[in-house]
Amino acid sequence: MSERNYYKEVHDLYRNKRERAEREAEERRRAVHEAIPQVFDIDTRLARTGSEILSAIMQGGDYESKIEGIRKTNTLLREKRSELLLKGGYPADYTDIVYECEKCADSGYVGLDMCNCMKAAIAEARLSDSELGRLCDLQSFENFDLSYYAQGSERLSIEHIVRSLRSFAEGFDSTTSDSWLLFGDTGLGKTHLSTAVGVTVIRRGYDVLYKTVQAVIDDFEEVQFKGASQQSIKRYYDCDLLIIDDLGAELTNQFTTSCIYNIMNVRMNKRKPTIISTNLTQKELRDRYADRITSRLFGEFKPLQFKGTDVRRQRLARK
Repeated sequence: MSERNYYKEVHDLYRNKRERAEREAEERRRAVHEAIPQVFDIDTRLARTGSEILSAIMQGGDYESKIEGIRKTNTLLREKRSELLLKGGYPADYTDIVYECEKCADSGYVGLDMCNCMKAAIAEARLSDSELGRLCDLQSFENFDLSYYAQGSERLSIEHIVRSLRSFAEGFDSTTSDSWLLFGDTGLGKTHLSTAVGVTVIRRGYDVLYKTVQAVIDDFEEVQFKGASQQSIKRYYDCDLLIIDDLGAELTNQFTTSCIYNIMNVRMNKRKPTIISTNLTQKELRDRYADRITSRLFGEFKPLQFKGTDVRRQRLARK
């Protein structure tokens, strides 16, 4: 399945809403022209400004003073136009084009740079289409509940983890940020916080791919054994941030180990950050995976160990 062209979709959306804003303004202008013919006369005169300035320049002589005279006349005409609108019961800016974003006039660009509003629109399109979309309101940094972690070293540890991952997400850079290994028993917030990271990074305009390890293996099996296009796994190597959840839940064999190693190795060579979460301990990881994987996990990734009592069980007990 080919990846959606989010840029084209959002670009088309922006073109449509810009055209709609301009069309609605033109409809208001026509209504005013019918109701107040003097405004139509003024708009007709103002529309000739460009040709009048060009004519003044072509005639030569002291064209600068002529242009200044045209500008003064236009200022008086605009003032008169506003007076007529107000007298007719319309706001002075009634016929102006009303854009959703005045900064870029709904073009998506300020000069040559993409406007923040368009970056946000692309990010939201990616988010809604990702596995993070359904979780973004449920699992955020804001609703991560520290009360499930015991006071003392356990609470201090999780507070450090939250600060570290939030700082990573809010200051994310696709070529200089670190990779992280989140490990610890089930139900301690690894998925919640990796989701919060993914959503935050997406909304900052980056391409994030979030997958369970089994979904990763399934995609590679489609290519290796069922003839799917290599293009379908390209994002694992190229996305700005890859998040692999639940490492160790897959059936471990030579093929799956090779898939995981290749992803890690290519991304490290490209200096692209990766987050991997697992319920396995350091010893279990070393026992289960070849040294070429564990040496990278413990040598190239920054480890964050989650400690405490299963939060899901605590929630059930509190009900």
